[in-house]
Amino acid sequence: MTHMTERANTGGERQDKNGIFRAAVVAWLGLALLGGCSFAPKYRAPSVQTPAAFKEAEGWKVAQPRDDVIRGKWWEMFHDPQLSALEEQVAVSNQTLVAALANFQAARAVVKEARSQYFPTVAAAPSVTKSHPSSSGTSSGQTGTATVYSLPLDASWEPDLWGAIRNSVKADTFTAQASAATLESLRLTAQADVAVDYYALRGQDTLKEVLDATVVAYQKSLDLTKALFQTGIDSDEDVSQAETQLATARAQATNVGIQRALYEHAIALLLGRPASAFSIPVLPPATNAPVPPPAIPPAVPSQLLERRPDVAAAERSVAAANAQIGVARAAFFPTLTLSASGGYQSTSIGSLLSGPSAFWSLGAAAAQTVFDAGLRKATVEQFRAAYDSTVANYRQTVLTAFQEVEDNLASLRILSQESQQQDAAVQSAQRTLALATHRYELGIDSYLNVIVAQTALLNNQETAVNLHAQQMTSSVQLILALGGGWDSSHLPWPGQLTMKNVQ
Repeated sequence: MTHMTERANTGGERQDKNGIFRAAVVAWLGLALLGGCSFAPKYRAPSVQTPAAFKEAEGWKVAQPRDDVIRGKWWEMFHDPQLSALEEQVAVSNQTLVAALANFQAARAVVKEARSQYFPTVAAAPSVTKSHPSSSGTSSGQTGTATVYSLPLDASWEPDLWGAIRNSVKADTFTAQASAATLESLRLTAQADVAVDYYALRGQDTLKEVLDATVVAYQKSLDLTKALFQTGIDSDEDVSQAETQLATARAQATNVGIQRALYEHAIALLLGRPASAFSIPVLPPATNAPVPPPAIPPAVPSQLLERRPDVAAAERSVAAANAQIGVARAAFFPTLTLSASGGYQSTSIGSLLSGPSAFWSLGAAAAQTVFDAGLRKATVEQFRAAYDSTVANYRQTVLTAFQEVEDNLASLRILSQESQQQDAAVQSAQRTLALATHRYELGIDSYLNVIVAQTALLNNQETAVNLHAQQMTSSVQLILALGGGWDSSHLPWPGQLTMKNVQ
């Protein structure tokens, strides 16, 4: 009977322990399920005033067949192999983009750090301890060395009861998406800067061709003036004026090299290459002839919100600030920490993993701030103000985007008219010079009339070259203002942020 009672008691103890363990597991799972609470305000993208159409796009002509989307490699619209070759190097070598990519990778790591808080922390601390008690300090008089082997495991977990961890993950995810959009914005800006500097450089090449041709024409005029002077028809003063004109044109042609070198060095910097080891060859005159800018589809203003990476970055920052409010509000509620420990401990390594050497414990602790002198309330107010700030920044970014599109549409429209008018002025100046030269050869007019006509022609030719360069750079700036070939679907979704090799 006694043995039966002992066995019954032992069985009861085991049932009690199993019951406690099952109850603890159920409690943990229940608390995990309760983690559906969230105190972040329901997020909606801030409203912005969007016009129905771009004002300056009225009458805008787009090449057929119509395409309302600018493709990823937008520079191919210009059909310039040299420009395409330069653009392909931007994403690889530009150090600003390398730094922005590193910032994005850091933001991804922060997301992974935040997600790790969903799970328990488990620690192991195996140890071997040898001890030798003092024979005079023990009542039993036991002596000798004792060895204790220990293999403990400790686990702790803080259930996300009020959504603080979940909102932290959301905030970090939105911040990482904003970082990805910022990377794309910097990439697009660098690509546009390369194209702008490239067409400015080609403009200098065209200007050099004009000045070189002018030098040749002025040399012929000087030769004519000298011949007339030697025959007694013309004066030495006219020869001196012709020499001055020729020297001035040569100086102008030489001076073009300064600005061209600066543009070349700027492109080298954008490509992440030393200026000393980089050069862009001068194209032959036949291949450097001015070409019309490409037809660019401006689409509609509402699409601009999805196509500009800087707008997307600003909107993701608003979402992150909204989630941070939920993190701050969760601090008003208690936190619960569940802990468990277990393992094996024995004085003999041979029996370390046996049943009698096992030990375990389960526990729970709750914590609640009773008084903080308004700290949590002030923190919530801080994050609400930060949210309002990001909303204002987002709306300002959208307004700036609309302005930049309108600016460049207006620029291209007006430059197109002005360029046609300037071409007519160049033709008229050429005719005036031809008439003045002919009358001078006949001795009807003085050489001063030729000088005036030559100066007018050169000024109008320089203006025409500059207008064409402005058209090309304004086309690039319009593509930049429209977001290039990017749209918000290129943003990494939350699952991608925790994957490997996602850029």
